[in-house]
Amino acid sequence: MTSATPVAADAPARPSPKSPDAATPAPAARRSARRRQFGACGVLMTPFFVLLVTVFLIPVATAVYLSFFSDDQPGLGFGPERTVFAGFRNYAAVLADPTFLGGLGVVALYCLIYIPLMVIGALALALLLDSGVARLRGTAQLALFLPHAVPGIIAALIWLYLYTPGISPVIDLLGKADITVDFLGVHMVLPSIVNIALWSNLGYNMVVFYAALQAVPQEVIEASVVDGAGPVRTALQVKTPLVRSSIVMVAMFTLIFALQLFTEPMLLSQSTPMINSRFSPSMYIYDAAFTRNNYGLAAASSVILLLCTIALSYGVTRWTNRSAAEEDAR
Repeated sequence: MTSATPVAADAPARPSPKSPDAATPAPAARRSARRRQFGACGVLMTPFFVLLVTVFLIPVATAVYLSFFSDDQPGLGFGPERTVFAGFRNYAAVLADPTFLGGLGVVALYCLIYIPLMVIGALALALLLDSGVARLRGTAQLALFLPHAVPGIIAALIWLYLYTPGISPVIDLLGKADITVDFLGVHMVLPSIVNIALWSNLGYNMVVFYAALQAVPQEVIEASVVDGAGPVRTALQVKTPLVRSSIVMVAMFTLIFALQLFTEPMLLSQSTPMINSRFSPSMYIYDAAFTRNNYGLAAASSVILLLCTIALSYGVTRWTNRSAAEEDAR
């Protein structure tokens, strides 16, 4: 005969695991953890949003506001200057200006030459370094990246020295071989600008592609080698598709920076008549604001350039996403 174990009368009753009292702390704990996560995200994202508002949203809003106003002088130009609401008159003036439209055409041609050379060249160099063919890989990366550390103005001055006849050792060397090249002539001035941009930014984008290639799984490369793929086929058909997102990112950023073409032609314009003060849209904006003192016109052209940049970036993103979806569907 077994005796029952006595239970103290003052012992607290334990809630059953299935009772409502045991389940009540769980939602409260989850809400507390969620609040802590939101708080941490808010602290980490606050500097980004502060910079976004300060250096982007406020300047854009200011430019949009100024674009609807114009300085007017009543009384046949002899009265005091006053700021009046102009509506879309500044936008109409910019879009009707052949120099601004010509600048857009120059930038479009510049993008057609520069972007493919940049993306293909940087990717080819990264694939070459990743394949192990190139020796002294670290030294090669440093040598290719070093031009990006040179400020754009200094790089343009260096190449201006190499492009100027009479002082350029490159032109003198070509002259001894009976080769005459006018780097600042009408047919070579745009390729010369492309060369400066490539020299400055090729190494940086190469490093981006090389970092993406380091994340490619080694077993995928080994499987392609087992299947009989050579180095070229492995690079083009295995590695390149796996870094597609990096290619899109580099192409996107290169497009955005190319549309803002300013430093190289501004400095080269001091030595060639082929580059005028409105050679590119950015130079048009600078000329309107600081030469003609027409801030409404400069703001309107800035907004138009911004809209063109957003539209092209959106188009590239949609096109790449659609291409990726079609490939996944196959």
